[in-house]
Amino acid sequence: MVSGAKDTFRVTPEYQPQVRAVELTGEGVFTSPRIKPWRSLPDRQNCTLDFEFEGKPVRWHVKRYPASLNRLTPAEVEFNGAAMLTTAGIATVQIVAWGVLADRRSFIVTRDLDGFMPADKMVEARGNFDRLLMPTADLAAKLHNANLHHRDLYLCHFMAKDSPQGVELALIDTARVASLKRFFTRGRWIVKDISQFWYSLTKLPINGEQREAWIKR
Repeated sequence: MVSGAKDTFRVTPEYQPQVRAVELTGEGVFTSPRIKPWRSLPDRQNCTLDFEFEGKPVRWHVKRYPASLNRLTPAEVEFNGAAMLTTAGIATVQIVAWGVLADRRSFIVTRDLDGFMPADKMVEARGNFDRLLMPTADLAAKLHNANLHHRDLYLCHFMAKDSPQGVELALIDTARVASLKRFFTRGRWIVKDISQFWYSLTKLPINGEQREAWIKR
């Protein structure tokens, strides 16, 4: 959907009925009182939008970005990262809508990962990393084998959910996802990802043997 000559407002087809129901527009992302900010930083504002649709509660997460002079706005970068993960078969957030206004403010709306929690919080709550060790290692390997890297591959960016098959994972902070484009820098970026993950484990009740097992996997 396009609003005006320069404003863009793109909606994933399956969410169009819900977007119409809440009367959401590109400009409305920044002005609607129904959207509640919970964190404001110089480079973005994180918000939630809660409503009911067909008798069921719905929660969306909204990121609002200030005007950008870069060729790609932050919302476009985040959208592209999510698209690359999805193409690689890696679970991530579902994009509801995103857009860029004429003044270069941008926004992205995602569906809540209902039932998921940050993997580091799961470890803190249960004190057991074993169930997460192999799944997170396999996801990291899948990321790199798909010729992608994350640039912020901390345990907190793995969202985890218990399932009958074990642990279901989704990788978030998609603005940090990028392609491993150059052969001579590929190893550097992969080592950086692994180092970040290793560092994030040192603040949790995870022993050296478990960290070594993760690296080996």
